[in-house]
Amino acid sequence: MYPDRIALYREIEEARGSKILTYVTGDRPGLETQIHPEVVDYFTDHLDSFGLPIPKISLLLYSRGGVTLAGWSIVNLIRIFCDEFEVIVPSKAHSTATLIAIGADHIVMTKQATLGPIDPSTNGPYNPPIPGGQPNQTLSVSVEDVAGYFELAKGELEGRGLEKAFELLAAKVHPLALGKVYRSRAQIQMLAQKLLKNHMDEEANIKKVISFLCSDSGSHDYTINRREAKNDLKLPIENPDDALYDLIKRIYLDIRDDLELTNPYNQKTILGLDDEKDYSFRRTILESIQGGSHKFVSEGKLRKKEVPTPAGPMIGIEDERNFEGWRHEPAII
Repeated sequence: MYPDRIALYREIEEARGSKILTYVTGDRPGLETQIHPEVVDYFTDHLDSFGLPIPKISLLLYSRGGVTLAGWSIVNLIRIFCDEFEVIVPSKAHSTATLIAIGADHIVMTKQATLGPIDPSTNGPYNPPIPGGQPNQTLSVSVEDVAGYFELAKGELEGRGLEKAFELLAAKVHPLALGKVYRSRAQIQMLAQKLLKNHMDEEANIKKVISFLCSDSGSHDYTINRREAKNDLKLPIENPDDALYDLIKRIYLDIRDDLELTNPYNQKTILGLDDEKDYSFRRTILESIQGGSHKFVSEGKLRKKEVPTPAGPMIGIEDERNFEGWRHEPAII
């Protein structure tokens, strides 16, 4: 819990000569959250609470990704407030979280920490519907999946065949959605280049990193450990010493328990033998010593309910959600 983490944050601040921010978007199965633009205002609240000047800020980051421009905004916002910016990765910092990390002057990675490709997926009203899904549910379109399709077509087809490949794709994915994919690909490469230039001078190496993170890794699920990030991509990776590693891991394990990250969301399990039960799930954390703890939570009541079916009545579960948003726990000074 937040009060228990305060002492650990103080130790990291003393060890790193910095102010620490922790940002975690949960990946608890069934209750996942993502990096989102709405969090930027809360970042500002925390940064304002630090006071000036701020020589260095350490962002302890755990996330599977989110909105690309939100990551870009977070990096630029933090850099306005400090002279030096580092990211501490206890475990997963993938997709948009990797974009944030490559914008830092230093990336502290534990032995188990991983980064990942930054090729985005797009969604919108022009995306294809999910087969058998609910109305208005659409499939995300991976930028690199579209690029891979055309690479396949180039290798296998010539002339009119390539045109036919485009016609087949456009019949499944609306041309406006494909246009959004193209713009997203160009945008992520531009953003990555700007962020890398904060700490990387060699243009050839910048292009190598962007190429690998945007396409050459082959899959959005590919994970990059600290050895590959440092030796192959030449990112500014730092290995924590034993004392710092212990602090990072203790913070991460406490947050993992706080958000129940390893406990899949199962309504039947939560209800058990009860007919109804109130719930409150913490799903995202943004916190610091000075700024307190902002948590995105979902609250409501699960209730067993008889549902008529052609085969006879069955017992279903009704989710009566009465609150979903941010709550703030004041700082403990």
